[in-house]
Amino acid sequence: MKHVIVILDGAAGWPLAELGSKTTLGYAQTPNLDALASIGMVGLAQTVPPGVEPSSSAACTSILGYDPVADYVGRGAIEAASLGVTLADDEIAMRLNLVNIIDGAMASYACGHIRTEESRAIVEDLAAALGDETFTFYPGTAYRHIMVIKGHPELLDLSYTPPHDISDQPVEGKGPSGEGSELLLDLMERAKGVLERSAMNQARAARGDLPATDIWPFWPGAAPAGLQPFSEVRGVRAALTSGVDLLNGLAVLFGIHRLTIPGVTDGSDNDYHAQIEGALEALYDHDLVIVHVEAPDEEGHGGDTEGKIAAIEAIDREIISVLRDCVGKIRILAMPDHPTPIELKTHVAEPVPFVLAGPGIPVGTATAYTELAAAATGRVVDPGRGVMDLLLG
Repeated sequence: MKHVIVILDGAAGWPLAELGSKTTLGYAQTPNLDALASIGMVGLAQTVPPGVEPSSSAACTSILGYDPVADYVGRGAIEAASLGVTLADDEIAMRLNLVNIIDGAMASYACGHIRTEESRAIVEDLAAALGDETFTFYPGTAYRHIMVIKGHPELLDLSYTPPHDISDQPVEGKGPSGEGSELLLDLMERAKGVLERSAMNQARAARGDLPATDIWPFWPGAAPAGLQPFSEVRGVRAALTSGVDLLNGLAVLFGIHRLTIPGVTDGSDNDYHAQIEGALEALYDHDLVIVHVEAPDEEGHGGDTEGKIAAIEAIDREIISVLRDCVGKIRILAMPDHPTPIELKTHVAEPVPFVLAGPGIPVGTATAYTELAAAATGRVVDPGRGVMDLLLG
């Protein structure tokens, strides 16, 4: 049996008055997801355990069939793995965003969604000025980068606020806090001057793009240990395609083959057609392929209702339509990892709707794929990693 999982990152949300009290997922035109719902199983999955931050690292770990508590890896370490960074025992990795802060408020957690080639030049400036025996900088994708810190395990225990949680809000008091935070706060202050002098930053400002005014470190992680490869846990060969380091890092850590497909990105410019074609090609020598699409989450963080709807509809039109034609031969699971409500511009830990269709999957009562339709079935998979059991069972 062949299997495909489509992760519509952050596609779920809350009802909006402007959409007639529908969510973006409920409002979007998704005939192919609705068709899968009418011939398959629909329900809700609790992908984020109680007390756990509702990040994609926890939620996607659940979808991949692992326990985000027992198999916890700090997100910095996950994304470092995607970049090929191996952490020593006395090192930790942190996510490092390039951000834009205006008048003390987080104007953009993504530096105006800076392009990768431009952000890399800025990170290289940071590395040249601030890199030393303690700090090492690794450029990543778009605004997302990695910083490795040597000899300071106390940073794992600090309190951090992800910058996307405070969009348009004051940043005072939201930086790293706790015993030992002075090390990072000092670095953040020193980085401001480097960013002001950066030629790439100056060029962005000159043409009216948002410059990176600050760095924002968060999500620390140490080198993981004891993780079991996916093939040993599940007995199937898996591959994954994504435009973000988080999912690619999870693939590295769980021994899932990481696909390189030209045109796959973290935004609305993603080549959906190339992504699904590459995924289906990988099915020839894999039993399962995970297709992760970041665009709905990015639009949700930006508070862009129309953009999020467009992203959901693009996934349905370009990816789900292709899989719908294969539903007689393969099993298909489609679901968000977590909701990203437009009003909040960040994640919440509420359960997400899933649809599962294909050979051997019983037909349920749902005729549409929405949060409301999923709740009406009364089916709740908790803990959420149980969706993998349903898919492969």
